[in-house]
Parts: sequence; structure tokens; C-alpha cells
Amino acid sequence: MTVFLQRIVRIEWGHCDPAGIVHAPRYFDIFGQSTMLLFEQAGLPKKREMLATMPFAGFPMVDVSARFFVPTAYGDDVLVEADAPMFGNSSFTVAHRLSLDGRLCVECTEKRVWTTPDATRPGGLRAERVPDAVRALFATG
Repeated sequence: MTVFLQRIVRIEWGHCDPAGIVHAPRYFDIFGQSTMLLFEQAGLPKKREMLATMPFAGFPMVDVSARFFVPTAYGDDVLVEADAPMFGNSSFTVAHRLSLDGRLCVECTEKRVWTTPDATRPGGLRAERVPDAVRALFATG
């Protein structure tokens, strides 16, 4: 896998539990934001514009796994990396890593599904093949 996105995130007080270390579910927020930024960096518009201009309803998470190695705490500036997605038909998987001073702290794998509005169920979603144009954005790097 190749790193497609790198960003520095400052651990804020709201990320932390009373002990001052990051509450584990907050890492999923950080990684979820990285997934959205990954698609923007590849050339797609912001999610709000995607919803307004494309046959698109989002990409909900259907599976996630994480391994925690080293805690991070309030004030830490961590490096967050995301690999280019690995595409299935309607799904894609993104591998994330979060490190501090060169030490791997957390690794996470998200599996998400590309969805469109389901005309047969008001408010419903349906899985659709990830568009070839989206796939091509990552193929060219």
C-alpha cells in the first residue's frame, strides 16, 4: 500500500478521557475525517457538494478494526496517514496509521460502502459500484 494522505493532528482536550489520554472512539473520528480528506485530496469535491451534484448518499462504515499500541495525550501533535483505498465492487477499505515521534500508536482498517439514495425506500440507501471515475483518481495517485 502507498501512503496517499498525511496530516498532523493536535490532540485536543475533547479527544481525551479524564486521565488525559485519548478516548479510543475518538481515534475513529480522526480516521473518519481522514477518509473524507483522502477523497478530497484525490480530486473529489467536499462531501456536501458530492451529495448535491452526484448520485451519492455517503459511504457508511460496515466494518472496522483497530490495534492500540501507545497512548496519546492532550497536546500531542500526531501524524495521521491513510493509504489509497482498496476497492471491491461497492466497498472500499482504507488502512490508517497514527504515530507520535516515529512510534506507531494506533492502526485501523475501515471498510465502507459507496451508497446512493434508494428510490424504492424513502430515506433509504442502496449500495452501488464505486464509480470508475472515482477509482481512477486513486489509480493515478
